Amino acid sequence: MNYQPVNTTTATNFLPMVSVVVPIYNGETDLAELISCLLSQTYPKDRVEYLLVDNNSSDRTLALLKKTAENSPITIRPLSENQIQSSYAARNTGIRAAASEIIAFTDADCRPQPQWLTSLIQPFVQPDVVIVAGEIMALPGNSLLEQYANSQETLSQKHTLAHSFCAYGQTANLAIRRIALEKAGLFRPHLTTGGDADICWRILRQSIGRLEFAPEAIVQHRHRTTFKELASQWRRYGRSNRYLHELHNIELMREITLAECGYRLGRWLFKEVPKNSLKAIAGKATLVDLLNTPISLFAARARYAGQRDAKLPEKAQIIERLTATENHIDK
Repeated sequence: MNYQPVNTTTATNFLPMVSVVVPIYNGETDLAELISCLLSQTYPKDRVEYLLVDNNSSDRTLALLKKTAENSPITIRPLSENQIQSSYAARNTGIRAAASEIIAFTDADCRPQPQWLTSLIQPFVQPDVVIVAGEIMALPGNSLLEQYANSQETLSQKHTLAHSFCAYGQTANLAIRRIALEKAGLFRPHLTTGGDADICWRILRQSIGRLEFAPEAIVQHRHRTTFKELASQWRRYGRSNRYLHELHNIELMREITLAECGYRLGRWLFKEVPKNSLKAIAGKATLVDLLNTPISLFAARARYAGQRDAKLPEKAQIIERLTATENHIDK
């Protein structure tokens, strides 16, 4: 995909109203850092509202949101989505309440950097841009699995932007023009994963407009630190594959058989380990380099298991729409 450069002189004067939607489930431990990041945004405070949507949390999330909103120097609007347990349903609740033409998304466990919103909004100066994806980078981490994921750039949007079916951006760092949501519909509220790809594909494949990448719009996210967390992450990726296959007929990933695993582990043990061990002695390789193959196989097997076992919820076919009243906002 070719991305057109933004005229920075014009973009400097482009400061539309923006609504930032953040779904939150049991996020009380993340709230302080999230709010700190929102307070540090360079985008003009009077041009942005933050809609923080509690998704039926069992902790103090909603109470803390309400308390924070009372004395905040930025506009924070606490909302609740208690009917459907899904981050996409919570995002829809935020979209319906949003007062702006451009709606940005991030997550409670993300850490938007100060220039995030300013950089994310600039490409919208081009009228045909309806989706902008920013970059997702790792928070500093020292564990083996964090270093592995960082070396693979697991979270980076470059993987989703290069998807063989159609480009998309992850909702951890995404902005969509409201008119695109009016035409293509909102998130599927009953999906639990894959909703970011689904909504981007519906917009792009209807030729409503184009997607732009904003590499300077950075949010940071923490990598998984245990094999249990890593397996859960990659099983979720596998479930997303299955759901998107059912909804958009994308190709399913091929299973890595036990025989293939055995071959690759044998090659790793007898070829890669000796080679990388020598490099490590010379200071040119790390433990991550030594263990790359078995960790990658572990992740791939978990992803396939998630794909194999997933069953698309029957209600996932439902696409919510904005009502006529909700379509009329002050732009």
